[in-house]
Amino acid sequence: MAPSRPYTTEHTLTVDAPPRALYDLVADVTRWPAVFGPCVHVQHLERGDREERFEIWARVGESTSSWTSRRRLDPEALRVTFAQEVSRAPIATMSGEWQFLELGDGRTELVLLHTFTAVDDDPAAVRWITEALDANSTAELAAIAAVASGGHAVEDVVFSFTDTLRLPGRAADAYEFVHRADRWADALPHVARVELTETADGVQDLRMDTVTADGSAHSTRSTRICADGAWIAYKQHLMPKLLLGHSGRWTFTEDADGALATATHTVRLDPAAVEGVLGAGRTLADARAYVRDALGRNSLATLSHAAAYAGARG
Repeated sequence: MAPSRPYTTEHTLTVDAPPRALYDLVADVTRWPAVFGPCVHVQHLERGDREERFEIWARVGESTSSWTSRRRLDPEALRVTFAQEVSRAPIATMSGEWQFLELGDGRTELVLLHTFTAVDDDPAAVRWITEALDANSTAELAAIAAVASGGHAVEDVVFSFTDTLRLPGRAADAYEFVHRADRWADALPHVARVELTETADGVQDLRMDTVTADGSAHSTRSTRICADGAWIAYKQHLMPKLLLGHSGRWTFTEDADGALATATHTVRLDPAAVEGVLGAGRTLADARAYVRDALGRNSLATLSHAAAYAGARG
């Protein structure tokens, strides 16, 4: 059988930001779910200064796919190369490169290259892959540009925080409480309505109406990745006005002193929405504090009920 023909795509965007700021955003995959719309979760398997290996879950069309990639980081040349280890059909192989070309006057040409082959070189598969790459790559370039060229330091717009709670029972029981989000409307005061669907093995679609401490009502929709009792990661697709991105992860562990549950959030603020949501004169610092308090309070409430559930189970 003849080998599949390789196909290449190239997507570029001129960005009003220096190359280093753009490189740093691409190099740190832990921020990707909050920055890139299609990206749901990234789980490092190996991580070094120059090379890393991770599993990534992302929306491709109307479904969620996952694959394992290797990347090589070159901060001197401002280049990131990547290759999927085992691709999911109809993709047979996929590799590529990020380039950051300085144009002067604080501008950069951001370049994203892909080379792929399709299973059996099927023309329909080639079209589907090309269309998916066009949609996702265009969205990724635009997202990077929006974060880096908005006139604010990246760390002021994209940030993470964590809350941890000691459990009186088993980590597995706390995991079960968070996993069964379809029961949350009866168990959590800040949750008014829940609709939970398992779209694939370990992949959930969660729609939820919540109320914050100040009485504000929000409707959210999330994709959740559930990993065998150890962790549940999620990506919100429908968010409150103050956020342009929100991802998180619930982690359940055991140590010598018992069980722990941890809630981690990574968010991307919308600077243009700050005064409209919080009032005239309010700043990004106010927005960070507000989001940290609101999301942290809700996740701690969920952890507290998970702890009570675990304690009752013994």
